[in-house]
Amino acid sequence: MNKKSRPSLGPQTRAIHAGEPNRRGVNGPVVTEIIRSSTFTFSSTEEMKLWAEGKNKAYIYTRYGNPTLSVAEKKIAALEGAEAAVVTSSGMAAISSALLAALKAGDEVISTAQTYGGTYRLMRDVFPNMGITVRQVGTDLTSIENLVAPRSKVLYVETPTNPTLRLGDIRKAVAFAKKHKLVSIIDNTFATPVLQNPITLGYDMVVHSATKALAGHSDIIAGVAVGNSNWMERVRQMIIYLGGSMDPGAAYLLIRGIKTLGVRVQRQCETAMAVAKFLERHSKVARVHYPGLKSHADHKLAAKQMRGFGSMLAFDLKGGLPAARRFCDRVRLFLLSGVAGDSSDLQFALQHDGGRIAPRGRQSRNGARFNWFGRQRGFN
Repeated sequence: MNKKSRPSLGPQTRAIHAGEPNRRGVNGPVVTEIIRSSTFTFSSTEEMKLWAEGKNKAYIYTRYGNPTLSVAEKKIAALEGAEAAVVTSSGMAAISSALLAALKAGDEVISTAQTYGGTYRLMRDVFPNMGITVRQVGTDLTSIENLVAPRSKVLYVETPTNPTLRLGDIRKAVAFAKKHKLVSIIDNTFATPVLQNPITLGYDMVVHSATKALAGHSDIIAGVAVGNSNWMERVRQMIIYLGGSMDPGAAYLLIRGIKTLGVRVQRQCETAMAVAKFLERHSKVARVHYPGLKSHADHKLAAKQMRGFGSMLAFDLKGGLPAARRFCDRVRLFLLSGVAGDSSDLQFALQHDGGRIAPRGRQSRNGARFNWFGRQRGFN
């Protein structure tokens, strides 16, 4: 069968086979090799000269690139429908590098107010010292036109949001960015490439905390940025300059996790829906926050723009924080944790430490409450 007549591969097939070298033949390894070398060789000084002039893509040093990392990058790019990807040492390395690839001193970024805590603190505590102004808008993007200024350069969106599970209209957001010639960046961590593909809608860059669904086993810290080749080259330069490169061992575990992404997400969506429906009927639960429920404020939007409702849910317990703490301390099956990202069932009190997960001064604006729980449903 020639290349042009091959049928397009489904997402689960791409998760397994994309980015992999031809393994057919005698003595070929079935899995990706872990290339632990920090440094790579050249066959001649002429080849070294060509690399220095940017005329070849040879590996030289793992901070610049590595064969194991390349497999992970090609696999995730294929899942997102993008030209290229850059894997990083953490989700925040991907987020910060993507933003810094598009911003400089004097620029402004428009961001949805509800974002992952690390992203929020980056924009609140670091960007002002770099001369970058952050303007925030609600997930519904109301009055976003009023935030555009001559120095606006980036629109940053997170949907579904971590940890409040609100949704933004990704089509409306990217149309706004295109209208005002803004670079559009979206955090797709909670949706995953299985449920949502923003690149196909015209987003410039997609970022993930690969620690969570992509890797899926709570055994690595990882991130990834995805986009066209030009943007990914700029992100890679940020990684080279700032040192946020992924370890080859982590890349191997990420590749392993991605191969089961489709079946994991499908099962987690099913179990999350079952738990959400159970909690919604429970007499001690005040409210359940899961986009799959018709009672969720963004249910119709989720059904329109996602292919499933995700593995994460949150709920309010009657009785406030004391009841929430009693509940956490008495649960026997779920594990108490501060971060999602496993095939097990995890629970975590979102506001337990009084502000570290959702910073002080931000709880009421984001709708977060002290009796919330986040739960990631696993295979159980």
